[in-house]
Amino acid sequence: MREGVQYPIILLGYIPIGGMGMSRWDSCTFSHSLGDLGARFSQRVDPTPIDNPTLSLWNEALAADIGLPADIHTDASTAMLLGGSALPESTHTRASVYAGHQFGVFAGQLGDGRALLLGELNGYELQLKGAGPTPYSRRADGRAVLRSSIREYLCSEAMHAMGIPTTRALALVSSPEIVWRERAETAAVVTRVAPTFLRFGHFEMQYYRRDHDALKALADYAIARWFPACLNAANPYQAMLDEVISRTAQLIAQWQAVGFCHGVMNSDNMSLIGLTIDYGPFGFLDHFDAGHICNHSDHQGRYRWEGQPEAGLFNLHCLAQALLPLLDRDVTLAALQSFQPQFEAAMMAQFRRKLGLMLEEDSDWPLLIDLLNLMQTSRTDWTIFWRVLSHEGVAGVRDMFIDRVAFDVWADRYESRLVIESVPASTRQTAMLAANPAYVLRNWMAEEAIQAAEQGDFSVAKQIELLLRTPFTEQAGMARFAALPPDWAKEISVSCSS
Repeated sequence: MREGVQYPIILLGYIPIGGMGMSRWDSCTFSHSLGDLGARFSQRVDPTPIDNPTLSLWNEALAADIGLPADIHTDASTAMLLGGSALPESTHTRASVYAGHQFGVFAGQLGDGRALLLGELNGYELQLKGAGPTPYSRRADGRAVLRSSIREYLCSEAMHAMGIPTTRALALVSSPEIVWRERAETAAVVTRVAPTFLRFGHFEMQYYRRDHDALKALADYAIARWFPACLNAANPYQAMLDEVISRTAQLIAQWQAVGFCHGVMNSDNMSLIGLTIDYGPFGFLDHFDAGHICNHSDHQGRYRWEGQPEAGLFNLHCLAQALLPLLDRDVTLAALQSFQPQFEAAMMAQFRRKLGLMLEEDSDWPLLIDLLNLMQTSRTDWTIFWRVLSHEGVAGVRDMFIDRVAFDVWADRYESRLVIESVPASTRQTAMLAANPAYVLRNWMAEEAIQAAEQGDFSVAKQIELLLRTPFTEQAGMARFAALPPDWAKEISVSCSS
């Protein structure tokens, strides 16, 4: 008998794969280490199958990384399994509970409202996003729409290819089933993959329940699995928090460098191990605006591009508050104060790479800030500027600025700074091209893939996926993906429903 929420098998069509005959998935050995900790952390919940599931996107490279058989996607059971219609007899699905601060306000109990953990396989957790309601759905339908599923599938793989820590996407299963958001849309399920989906909010949940035993058990579990170097520290919990602070600073610096805006940096959307997680109303900068808000639901601009470091620090305070029963308050406050210098150092390291600077000079920070101010005034395209600078130097980007005189003053400072470097220009160019992508997932690209997919054509999404796997290399016939966005892209709007 399955524990947790029960769904009528007759109504939903849920059957174990084992009841259909042997499947390649039966050879996979899944585990549930978080489930082993008990019902305080997760519940066993059967998926709610989507209608007529079709395996529309499959990530061959990731499948190989996690040790799946090369041709497992050709098995008829794969679409059913990843669409929630059937599970191998060796595993089950679970939903975890967490809390969180949303837009700066504590929201109480949250949890996996539309995501079910299929299990752990070869060191990776596989999660079905959109597989139906859970005890934490808060009266929602537990579904993901095709639109948001394509965006997550493409962006998580794009981020991975740029070397930015992230959850990844193994598969997208589509369906003709209708779900309602702002309009009628079709359902989909994304299979997400990560070493763990633990969030800051998992610890907040136990703290605000005042269940300090559960808090300690969860922290011990996390340290043993993902922070083993902390085990020998004087206070392993403090050492874990120190590491989370460092990883968060590094992650946000990487976001800033490629112009990525998360859009909804609530504490329940922050990964404990420093991954980019929960792709919703995200966006990449087109023209540079430090105050750019990619989420049209973010009416106060809390999660604007320049606000992401501050939001990250706020979330770290939320995590530290939750861990206080295991920590020394003064030591914890000092650790939190280390975030800003760590972030600034990480961000400057990212931008030195983008500028082709190998050495560290005190003048580098004002050089960067002055450049950003010039880009802000001219609304210079973020990705194109950095790529052209890599290829052609300051002469190639001069026409991107309104105030050419002011830019020339900056360019003289930059070229004087380059004189200090001892590497050949060709070496610098190679390094800059490896730091400044030619392609990012702009909203218009995702929109083209979505519109085609809604007509049953997933070839555009697959083309973009393959393009974004090598974002630092110009590819033949793909120039339009590296060009300025089309005029119609200005009308694209993304919100929390995205």
